[in-house]
Amino acid sequence: MSVDKACPVVLRRRETLEILAFEHPLAGLQLVKGSVEPGEPTDIAAARELFEEAGIQGTTVRALGTWRAPATGHLWAFHECHVAQPLPETWVHHAEDDGGHEFRFFWHPLTSEPSEAWHQLFKDALGFIRLSLGPPY
Repeated sequence: MSVDKACPVVLRRRETLEILAFEHPLAGLQLVKGSVEPGEPTDIAAARELFEEAGIQGTTVRALGTWRAPATGHLWAFHECHVAQPLPETWVHHAEDDGGHEFRFFWHPLTSEPSEAWHQLFKDALGFIRLSLGPPY
């Protein structure tokens, strides 16, 4: 069974556990994710996508499992990533994907339900991540 997508999960603890997310200018609120290249290990793909989409150097620390996206049928691999440098509350990164886009990054509390601004695919992915981290995350 081959994995189609890699999703790096960057977490931080404030009052609650938060996950790195971004606003795509055309497709709503999302998590970083991207295609796994043929023969590429999913942990390497997750770190690469984190750099390409967010401009962040990260190191994968543990696999959180795989999930089949109901809407697309794609198999996603989730990897928790450690980022050595402190990250700001919000920032904008220019990603070269699809001709170039400005992605606006922010932190989403895992205990908060995603709003309607979230793309449904990523609402479902957040549910999987919560289950993978286990209570009380």
